[in-house]
This record gives sequence, C-alpha cells and structure tokens, in this order.
Amino acid sequence: MEEAVRDGVAEQRERLMEVLRIYGGHYAELSRRFAAWLGLHSTDATAMLEIAAAEERGTPLSPARLSERISLSTGATTALLNRLEAAGHITRTREHSDRRIVTLRGGPHVQQRADEFFGPLAGRLDAAMSPYPPQLLEQFEQFMTDLNTTMGAHLAERTR
Repeated sequence: MEEAVRDGVAEQRERLMEVLRIYGGHYAELSRRFAAWLGLHSTDATAMLEIAAAEERGTPLSPARLSERISLSTGATTALLNRLEAAGHITRTREHSDRRIVTLRGGPHVQQRADEFFGPLAGRLDAAMSPYPPQLLEQFEQFMTDLNTTMGAHLAERTR
C-alpha cells in the first residue's frame, strides 16, 4: 500500500512538472508574439518587459542586472540598450548619488503598450485564480519560489 502511495505521489509530481513545462511554453510563445506585435526581436522585448516590471516593483534595473536577468553578455546588453533607447522604448538615467550607476527606465509608452497587449490575459488569469483560497495561493507561491530557487541554483552551478 505504501509503495502505491509513493507511486501516486511520483505520478502527481510528474503531471505537475508537465503542466509547468506547458505553462513555460505558453509564456515563451506569448513573449514571442509580444515582440512581433511591437516589431522587435524577442530579446529586445524581453528586456523591455524586465525593465518595466522592475520599475513597477520600485527596483529599477541597472544594465549589469538586466544583463544577468536576460543572460546576455555586457557587450550584447549595451547594443540592445542602444537599440531600445534609440527607438524611445527606454531611457538610461543617473539617479544614484554615485553618478557612474545607470538606471534603466521604460519609455513613456512602454507600460501602455504592455497593458494593451497583456491586459486581457491578466484579467483572464485573475479570473482563473479567483476560486482558489488565499491560503492555497500562498502555498503555491511558496512552492513556485522553492522551484525557482532550486532551478536558479542549478543554473548557477552549471555556469561554473
């Protein structure tokens, strides 16, 4: 009986990992479509979203931090930022007391364009989550945090 329970848990974990893989695929496709909608390369659109999300959280990114977030070399990140800035999608400012530190900000239309594209999905996702009690969502948030921490540590080890 105990072995059957263990097998059931293993199968449940496999199913859960499969739905997470599917979600990851959908997320990647959505990012690709957002980039196409904006007429940008997918890496440029991903960078724009990272910059906008960090700004929304109140923790704007530096070019070095963006480089880490999107896994680009510093040179490639500089070229990307030059393209985005020339197109008016982002600005680079020096807000820190140490004037050498550059802060990335979204251009005036970035949040509007992201809201236009992602707004309908945000509403649908909110509706999909609304039946779940806050305690379950808290547990799921912790679960996802644990998975992200584990994957991040694995990725960090693999780059050494």
